[in-house]
Amino acid sequence: MKRILPLLLVLFSLSVVAQDELPWKEASKESQAYHEYRIKTTTPPYSLAKVQALIKKIKYDEENEIDALNKKSYDALSLREKFTYSMVHGESFSQNCDAMPPIQEEQKKIFAYLPDMFNEYTWSERQTKFLKDNKDSVIAWIKESVARTKRIGVNYKYAIVETKAKEIIPFLIETYNATKKDKDILTLLMQLMRDGEYGPFLKSASYKKLYGEDADYLTYLDANTANEELIIKRATDFYNGVN
Repeated sequence: MKRILPLLLVLFSLSVVAQDELPWKEASKESQAYHEYRIKTTTPPYSLAKVQALIKKIKYDEENEIDALNKKSYDALSLREKFTYSMVHGESFSQNCDAMPPIQEEQKKIFAYLPDMFNEYTWSERQTKFLKDNKDSVIAWIKESVARTKRIGVNYKYAIVETKAKEIIPFLIETYNATKKDKDILTLLMQLMRDGEYGPFLKSASYKKLYGEDADYLTYLDANTANEELIIKRATDFYNGVN
């Protein structure tokens, strides 16, 4: 059954809701397009065909809800191949059956959190351990990829959060400033400051709104010039050790 079951559950829940009218309005075409942009992943080139062939042979473990290569196959991968594997495949099942309403004017918001990476899957413990244990290489591969594609996929953003890669902040700001389209880079900067327990950010009104008691997964700041510049300044100060 592998990943067919989660999709069927979601389709079933939506069909039940569809018996009446959906209790929300459709988002604008611009908002929908930006949502698709936000959830796009980046695929590393390292031994991609080999990794994809191995993934196709995986047998889903329904009891433990794990969709993983066996230990022998995983251990035989090179570091670059393990990076590719992690960036294209989450081993752990984390289903969310709730039908989510479309976000209105998504392109005008800076969210507290990144969107889901692999829909209803996420990285397993061994995958996150690999990212943390090989942080320097992981960040180098991400920068190499972004320099080539000019795009930081949501999977790369999660890898940066997972490794708490404060050192990549100038590169993130440079990438954001190139187009100022990807507001999730600003989200990423804030998550790095939060996880790094950066005092000036933790004491700010922005932090209270985004991560305080009344916040939730969809809490956001308005994507205006003032907020963008403030986030970048704080992230730069965090990187430089300015308190």
